[in-house]
Amino acid sequence: MDHGKVTGRRFFYVTALNIIITITEFIGGIFSGSLGLISDAFHNLEDSLSIIISFVANVIGRKKNDVQKTFGYKRAEILAAFVNSIILVVITVMMVFESFKRLSQPQEINGQLMMIVSIIGLLANFVSMLVLFSGSKHNLNIKATFLHMLSDTLSSVGVFVASIFVILFNWNWVDPVITIVIAIWLLKEAYSVVSETVNILMEASPKIDLDAVQQAILTVPEIVKVHHVHLWMIDENHIMLDAHINVEKNCNMKDLDKLYDVVDKMLQEQFNITHVTLQAECNRGIDNLLID
Repeated sequence: MDHGKVTGRRFFYVTALNIIITITEFIGGIFSGSLGLISDAFHNLEDSLSIIISFVANVIGRKKNDVQKTFGYKRAEILAAFVNSIILVVITVMMVFESFKRLSQPQEINGQLMMIVSIIGLLANFVSMLVLFSGSKHNLNIKATFLHMLSDTLSSVGVFVASIFVILFNWNWVDPVITIVIAIWLLKEAYSVVSETVNILMEASPKIDLDAVQQAILTVPEIVKVHHVHLWMIDENHIMLDAHINVEKNCNMKDLDKLYDVVDKMLQEQFNITHVTLQAECNRGIDNLLID
């Protein structure tokens, strides 16, 4: 990812917008009686924190590797994505419970005030979402923050739609119902980010066919067996492979250098594996399984 696409200035603008929206929606929600506005305000309050976490992780993630962090600091952004997604799940679940409570105990809502504040929130959230959109395509940290912005934009749309029904038909129950519908969609999106970040943190294999990787390596004539294969991710853009290979007995060190280059290039092109570590052996481990 090009980290320059999401600069500190952009993070600052998004944070400032969210703080303004939060204050506006809290006041509007209290005076209008709209759960949707208060829910949106809570989301925006948490978003301000998530943006700060995301920015700090983005800065740390750019640091070069050193003797203490030999793989670099890229996982700082994975940790931030995990934390932000979990927070989003918790707040969304809380809003669902509150929505069901409102359905059983309906409250009077000022539809016109609700509409005005929702429009302000919608415009500000939409701008924030656009600011982060470019960086969300290849970076889980930015994607998690972008999801927060998208959730608030959808919430604002929901509140606006609900305000129309409140004004025209006095259907106050639409406010919590729309909150629940949006929450269900958000939980699905947040779960996908949580799942992916957990897999990376647990060093689970990426979605790559290990058998296909083995067969590709074995297309190199000098390699007769592949075993002790380990495949994992540093972050969503860097896939690592570690494996032992059995080579022909007449293979010398000069041949090994060329062999390593061939395998590196092939795995990069075919499977987007960015870092390959191979240990060449003659007979050692030839009877071992592919994965050990």
